[in-house]
Amino acid sequence: MEMITAKDLCKSFKGRKGTVEAVKGLNLSVGQGQIFGFLGPNGAGKTTTMRMLTTLMAPTSGQATVVGFDLFREAGRIREKIGYISQKGGTFELLTGYENLVLQGRLYGLSRDEARKHADRLVRVLHMEEYCHRMVKTYSGGQRRHIDLGMGVMHSPQLLFLDEPTTGLDPTSRAAFWNEILGLRDAGITIFLTTHYLDEADTLCDTICIMDHGSVVAEGSGDELKQRVTGDVIEIGMDEVHSGRARELLDKRPDVHEVTGTGGEMKLYVDAGERALPEILALLTGAGIRIDTVGMKKPSLDEVFLKLTGHAIDNGKGEAQ
Repeated sequence: MEMITAKDLCKSFKGRKGTVEAVKGLNLSVGQGQIFGFLGPNGAGKTTTMRMLTTLMAPTSGQATVVGFDLFREAGRIREKIGYISQKGGTFELLTGYENLVLQGRLYGLSRDEARKHADRLVRVLHMEEYCHRMVKTYSGGQRRHIDLGMGVMHSPQLLFLDEPTTGLDPTSRAAFWNEILGLRDAGITIFLTTHYLDEADTLCDTICIMDHGSVVAEGSGDELKQRVTGDVIEIGMDEVHSGRARELLDKRPDVHEVTGTGGEMKLYVDAGERALPEILALLTGAGIRIDTVGMKKPSLDEVFLKLTGHAIDNGKGEAQ
């Protein structure tokens, strides 16, 4: 079952300078049981897309279904089946974490006993036993995000939307939160995730979708995107005096797509690095160019993002649209 489908989904806003197209003909498909990462630079349209899919904002045009229900005609049914955790969270500071969980369950129509049963289970599953009976205002950032996560799944949604879920957390808390997200995926919940942390997307997401200027520019697994966009990366160090000659030789090789770097430090983007590396070394040493250092690696998601959008991702606040 497809948990999300979108065809030619658009959202435009009227401003002082005319109409702004925040989302332009979005086509999207999210399968059941996966973590779907939704990335893009500020202003790409990520937040607008999430607001539309969670029924918080009406699309201008297009078609979409979420958990099998029509986005335009069955918004109420969609809200019953999804969970949504915003960047700011939704807890009441003067209630305990446990009380917040029970209240969330009651708001979704659970009886008091059912809500307590669900809350008890989530406290165990999300490892909140030590602090769940303290008021939320005393919580650390990581503890707050765990309660937010518990509230998001309190009503057993089929699909969970997470908007920048680990922003502001320290590395240890982020890693712990990742484990909880993976646990929810393994329990059968489909997760739609936006994040500014590319290592987070690379670690968690089964599928990554990169959006720019309101449109999808690439989609696939992290490995597929890296291979499709940049191939392998060979790093070579040499005396700067030989760098010009080395570039001339490398530019003639059809499997070298790009040479970057300054001075004698070069980074080559190539196809099939394991095969290209010995050939490149033979070419350079045969021309009398001494190689000081050499290494090969797979490209990072940061490099993929830079090539697709023209700039690095902003690890600050999300976009306005």
